[in-house]
Amino acid sequence: MNYPVPGPQGLAALEARLADDLSLLELPAKSWVPERLVEGQRVLDVVLIGGGMCGLTAAAALRLLGVDNLLCLDRAPAGLEGPWETFARMETLRSPKQLTGPALGLPALTFRAWYRAQFGEAAWDQLDKIPKGQWMDYLRWYRRVLSLPVRNQTAVERIEPQADGLFRVEFRDTASGETGHYLARRVVLANGRDGLGGPWVPAWAHDLPAGRWAHSADEIDFAALRGKRLAVIGAGASAMDNAATALEQGAGSVSMLIRRADLPRVNKFTGIASQGVVHGFAALSDEWKWTFLLHTLNAQTPPPRDSTLRVSRHPAATFWLNSPVLHAEATEGGLCLHTPRRQHEVDFVIFATGFRLDFSRKPELAAFAPHIRLWRDVHTVEPERQSEELATSPYLGNGFEFTEREPGSCPALRHLYCFNYPSTLSHGKLSGDIPAVSDGARRLAQAIVASLFTEDRELHYRALVAYDKAELQGDEWQDAGAAGGNDGRA
Repeated sequence: MNYPVPGPQGLAALEARLADDLSLLELPAKSWVPERLVEGQRVLDVVLIGGGMCGLTAAAALRLLGVDNLLCLDRAPAGLEGPWETFARMETLRSPKQLTGPALGLPALTFRAWYRAQFGEAAWDQLDKIPKGQWMDYLRWYRRVLSLPVRNQTAVERIEPQADGLFRVEFRDTASGETGHYLARRVVLANGRDGLGGPWVPAWAHDLPAGRWAHSADEIDFAALRGKRLAVIGAGASAMDNAATALEQGAGSVSMLIRRADLPRVNKFTGIASQGVVHGFAALSDEWKWTFLLHTLNAQTPPPRDSTLRVSRHPAATFWLNSPVLHAEATEGGLCLHTPRRQHEVDFVIFATGFRLDFSRKPELAAFAPHIRLWRDVHTVEPERQSEELATSPYLGNGFEFTEREPGSCPALRHLYCFNYPSTLSHGKLSGDIPAVSDGARRLAQAIVASLFTEDRELHYRALVAYDKAELQGDEWQDAGAAGGNDGRA
């Protein structure tokens, strides 16, 4: 995709404006969390697992509130955090270009300001939707201009609660193989759609030859599929984006296998988007939260119109509705997929079947998994209103913190935070999508700040008692009663 040529003013003026705005607001706030050392090792106040959009926004919100002893850890190389230049295969973002996203209420930190500073107002007016590559460029700038600390190519292998109330975060450097650990008071999981599990495929997929199928979140060599017969299972945005990518790179044919009788048409949650939803959803009763999300899941989110047209413009693409795959087997020439309507002989299958919570795929959470309270532990619904996705969502506290299945079984959970997509049932769409990520990050940051302050209350009280910087020197007034011995009356 061709981008506008940057204008002569560049980003220097915008960055100066942002610095001035922050100064006028006295941000970031001064650091206030007492330093802690354990056997000579500095204890981090917060470790954030993930340096993508959610991790960066949460880190920025914490730093604005004076928590600057923090670190983001991300397994990707610098500049490739998140899905934008890996398995996100759309051309543009779905979100409207004017949404403020991770700007945290600072106009100079918005994508719009970043774009106009480089390409001008006319280019902004002509822009339809944000190209995904430019969104990644913006996030790289966001990280740089806010000086957010991220350690890349760092895989978190285990998070262990310790007797002293700290977390031991064990890591491996994926470039050097070095291993080590950090000590942290709070840990935030800001690690995306698969943060509590991984990509999901139906059970029969695992019986197929490994080289003949992939999940839409996998690294896929589309060039190797040139001239091949493909099936894409699913009808969401990722299904369309992967199908279009395959067709654009020369796939011989792509069959879209869709279990529904029609594609979903209406994006339900977008239709009621408001500040009421952003701030009010978490205040709903459990029953109402379930009701809202169940209706949304049952209706499903339609793929973007542009993404669907990107597929259908190719004569080699076919859409097969009412075609759930019942079973499949390997054949001499490829794969045979059985649906109620017909059999499909293909060479390769892409499963655009989403993600599921599965703690067995997250060894770093092994110490916590048996103790995490899920929605199925606290909320019972009628059989016809069941949903495995909702039932296995974590049941979070008011600040995105995990809660215990059995009280007292794992107190450390109150200091472990879920700032990724599985938090949606507890808090609404505040930690996975662009529109309200700043609101989610501020809620998270405020909760962490409150917990750190209350935990250190004795230290802060001692500081209060010890504080003795006088504002008055004693020579600013004279007691009338002390002059001449009268009681101060004329």
